[in-house]
Amino acid sequence: MADEKKTSSDISDSQSPPTATHGEKGRKQSVFDIDISDREHLNAHFENPLAGVDDTQLMRDVETFCQQYDLMDQLDNMKKGARISKSPNTVAEADFLEPAEKDVILREKTNKWDHPFMLYWLCTMCSLAAATQGMDETVNNGAVAIYTKILGITVEKLGSQQQVNNIQGLVVSAPYLACAVLGCWLTEPMNKLFARRGTIFISCMVAALASIWEGVVQSWPNLFVARLFLGLGIGTKSATVPIYAAECAPARIRGALVMQWQVWTAFGIMIGNIMGVAFGGLRPNLAWRLILGSTVVMPLICCAQVYFCPESPRWLIQNGQHKKAFQSFQRLRNTDLQACRDLYYTHIGVELENRINKGKNFFSMFYDLFAVPRNRRASLATWIIMFGQQFCGVNVIAYYSTNIFLDGGYSLNSALLASMGTGILNWVFALPAFFTIDKFGRRPLVIFTFPFLAICLLWTGMSFFIDPPPPGSEISHSKPRVAMIITGMYLFECFYSPGMGPVPFSYSAEAFPTHVREVGMSWATATLWAFNFVLAFSFPSMLTAFKAQGAFGWYAAWCLVLWVLVILFLPETKELTLEELDQVFSVPTWKHSSYQIKNSVWHIRRYIFRQKLEPLPPLYQGAEKFNRI
Repeated sequence: MADEKKTSSDISDSQSPPTATHGEKGRKQSVFDIDISDREHLNAHFENPLAGVDDTQLMRDVETFCQQYDLMDQLDNMKKGARISKSPNTVAEADFLEPAEKDVILREKTNKWDHPFMLYWLCTMCSLAAATQGMDETVNNGAVAIYTKILGITVEKLGSQQQVNNIQGLVVSAPYLACAVLGCWLTEPMNKLFARRGTIFISCMVAALASIWEGVVQSWPNLFVARLFLGLGIGTKSATVPIYAAECAPARIRGALVMQWQVWTAFGIMIGNIMGVAFGGLRPNLAWRLILGSTVVMPLICCAQVYFCPESPRWLIQNGQHKKAFQSFQRLRNTDLQACRDLYYTHIGVELENRINKGKNFFSMFYDLFAVPRNRRASLATWIIMFGQQFCGVNVIAYYSTNIFLDGGYSLNSALLASMGTGILNWVFALPAFFTIDKFGRRPLVIFTFPFLAICLLWTGMSFFIDPPPPGSEISHSKPRVAMIITGMYLFECFYSPGMGPVPFSYSAEAFPTHVREVGMSWATATLWAFNFVLAFSFPSMLTAFKAQGAFGWYAAWCLVLWVLVILFLPETKELTLEELDQVFSVPTWKHSSYQIKNSVWHIRRYIFRQKLEPLPPLYQGAEKFNRI
């Protein structure tokens, strides 16, 4: 199950078992006995920083903490919580806990979904924010097929087909340009100024205002500016909501809740397509305005909800508001003991990060992404997977499927219905990702799905070679051309959603070390939105220059290129502890890619040519789980 695995969202405050790193080096005089000059392996210090600390010293540290932050009324619970965090696997034998307290802690494993109502209220709000994201991306799919003529994006008005393509591409891609250039990079300063809830409120309010603006514009330049404004909300929301959910959720269900971002984004994509069908039959000049304006509802509901949710305890601790952080944990945990445990453990994680990053600002941490070899390899891997999510061609379908179906011979209403089908499949097949991503791993899922994505794109593109219907005729969906196009696109969604849908964000969250994770995620999300813009802007011109056959063939070729890049440069991260992730990303790039070439040849000889071969020597020294393909 996804929520039972160790993910990078557990980095800062997870209840990891002690590792050899701590035990073998003897007792530590302090939690902060670390060598910050060894930036290749700093993750190891976050594995369980309390392990190895002398009990007497730990109790003194806890008492000092309670005195400093006016929490002496919780001193007993705080001491118990610190000892639980130090040795989470020995709770059943702990003599310092009352039987009822033991039951509460052990129940976290046996009844992992038993949490206060407030936690689920918070999850509902985050899910609506994700659905807002998906709707913002796809409502334009149906609207663009209508507003181009109404707003004068035509050859008659602009003089050439290339100008039509450029303007149509700019209008469609405007939000993603704003995301890549500004929105993603505003995440860190906005979170610092307005906290997590404030950033979510502002980004959702921006999305709501942009929806109204889009629905009342009278010209394409005005629509372009409105969609640029929309992008400012998309970028900050896409980075903040998963972090907020991870910082509020208990460790055992944190992975599952963070995964919900992708699931409910896919739900929003489906709803966006449904809005095209719901309003597409109205008068054209009203239909496209209602389609674009329909996205105003969900962000307003989020805005109404968000301040009823507690602020992120981790953000409060980072800003010295420990008393308020404890109050947040009280609302999100069943007992004060659990709230004290998570408060103290999170405080230790934050203090470690502050010491490691002392004197560093955003730019110096960004420099560390590429200056430190371990971080550079993680940056390369996340760049490949985020770039791959876009250039596998998925958003060609998300943004232009209605136009593609129109070119394939559909009427407008039929094209809108067919596009709704792609949205429904995108969501339905995202649901199994909850199980597949941790059952099969990130790397195997992507290696398996990329070839099928290439086949589906080729299938769709080559279907346009089938004789089209006569101009102006209404054709039956049973005709071969229509049937082949829709089958290719629907199969693409079926293979995409459980693989390339959830993997990029999950992988990027795991790959970066704790102390540069927020900067690393800004890099990763900026990469995603930058290539989203490139894809959305260029596709109309590609359709004109290469026809549908060549345009789909282009992205099919990229799927195969990305398949090779994943094999060579993407290490597995499933179930690896923080220290193990350091080990995996410390392997030189040339050594990893060379080994994977040999590994690929070995699998071909073993499973295709049925040769009996000795296993290859392991790439990583240590546990067997290191050496998955």
